[in-house]
Amino acid sequence: MSTTRTLVRSEVSRLNLIFLLAFGLLLVLPTASRAEDGTSIAQQVAKTFGLDSFVQIETIRYTWNAEFPGGLKLSNKWEWSPKTGTVSYEGKDKQGNRVKVTYQRSQLDSQSDVVKKEVDPAFANDQYWTLLPFHLLWDGAAATDEGQQKLPIGDGTAQKVAMKYPSEGGYQPGDTWDLYVGPDKRIVEITYHRGAPNPPHLVSAKYADYKKAGPLLFSTDHPGIVDGKPFKITLTDVSVKLTGSDKWIDAQ
Repeated sequence: MSTTRTLVRSEVSRLNLIFLLAFGLLLVLPTASRAEDGTSIAQQVAKTFGLDSFVQIETIRYTWNAEFPGGLKLSNKWEWSPKTGTVSYEGKDKQGNRVKVTYQRSQLDSQSDVVKKEVDPAFANDQYWTLLPFHLLWDGAAATDEGQQKLPIGDGTAQKVAMKYPSEGGYQPGDTWDLYVGPDKRIVEITYHRGAPNPPHLVSAKYADYKKAGPLLFSTDHPGIVDGKPFKITLTDVSVKLTGSDKWIDAQ
């Protein structure tokens, strides 16, 4: 899962570990259930969020905002071009200095320590929350359907899909993400169980306020609980640019 930045040194380093995941296009592993057309639950969810049209995406733009226990607030502005791996970032480093940088993830070795140790891990974190449904197929996590289960935060039940990361490889091996999926194959809530023994151990969050930008569907509001304390993540200024067009399409 991740290398973290700091929450006033120690606090953010512990809280943000849960959010930073390696971003790689790995082989999809088999899932436990399939629809009548042969698609797995992972494929069904990813398709609902626009995976089949992802090839049309030239650039995704959004601002990732977080409010953590202890009063820490973060705001990271991103632009990502998936075809080229180009990332643009506006935000702050761990000293609070303003940072504005554009880089290619394939050339991290030539970047500054701030980019390698702070900006790019933050990108992996924020992008994971933004495009979580696609990671069902992009990452090397085995996705299994565990049927209807009680929601971890809200009332009611939903179809539980467990994403188990391998015990070797990645930033934080052995992590499990439980996705609670509604009848429309949209994610309703998630729970994260950390594979490592140190905290934070358990995170649950809602996936709400859905908006569509071009062919992609985004959840922009994630209130939740981290080890018994409330936190909140929101996405603002979400938009996409399609290949062959200079026009930004805002999420609405």
